[in-house]
Amino acid sequence: MSGIARIKKGAGPTVRRMLLGSELRKYREKAGISRGAAGHHIRGSESKISRMELGRVGFKSRDVEDLLLLYKVEDKELIRTLAQMARDTNRPGWWQQYGEALPNWFQVYVGLEEAASRIRVYEAQFIHGLLQTEEYARAVINGGVGLPDQATEDRVQVRMRRQARLDEPDVKLWAILDEAAVRRPVGRADLMRRQMEHLVELCDHPNITLQIVPFSAGAHAAEAGSFTILRYPDFELSDIIYLEHLTGSLCLDKRQEVDAYTMAMEKLSVIARPPGETKTLLKEMVDEF
Repeated sequence: MSGIARIKKGAGPTVRRMLLGSELRKYREKAGISRGAAGHHIRGSESKISRMELGRVGFKSRDVEDLLLLYKVEDKELIRTLAQMARDTNRPGWWQQYGEALPNWFQVYVGLEEAASRIRVYEAQFIHGLLQTEEYARAVINGGVGLPDQATEDRVQVRMRRQARLDEPDVKLWAILDEAAVRRPVGRADLMRRQMEHLVELCDHPNITLQIVPFSAGAHAAEAGSFTILRYPDFELSDIIYLEHLTGSLCLDKRQEVDAYTMAMEKLSVIARPPGETKTLLKEMVDEF
């Protein structure tokens, strides 16, 4: 029950699915039962059990109860707790209230990000969403695919609400920005100046580490573009690599994929200006707007 005990009160459905999936995997492996056999027991498949254990799908309380009985779990209080958690996983996350303004693939990411305690990002195109001012975010969103005004405002509000998590003590952000992303003009000059001043302020945020890869670094380890690494250390889950493209996204969790992006992030941190120099560098850029 240690993993269950650590779950935060009010935690969203994604973190609950991930934690519940992790617990089910632990009991299945302890019982020496294959995913295929577990899937057959609940009239499903091996892939269904895999998705459940990764927290990628909702749960039926009956399935959870049946699996725990198969795994020879006899603690009735534990079974009741996990069955209730299964019901909780199907409650909508806060981001789902924004409906069609957010594509389904991005709603998945917001849930994954909300559950993470360590967020590492490399951004090549724009200042990352977790570091944007509201007016900069609005300008970036309006500069992409044309959206109705309400959809634009909904996306802006989701971005601002995501940022609020950075004030929680157990959440850390390490962001490496390409110099091109920082210097790219978005909107009016005064808008950019305020955005740059905001980055200067964020350099003093206790939960944020910010670095900039200068043009002088030349070619580097992230030639394929922006990426995000999400970590969930409390739940003994694999890191997740998030890659976004124009019409969708990819979430990678295979060990070799995670290792490749983790190595790229480490190499970027070496060629980027040290965090202690970021504030001075940004102050110099502010004067250019």
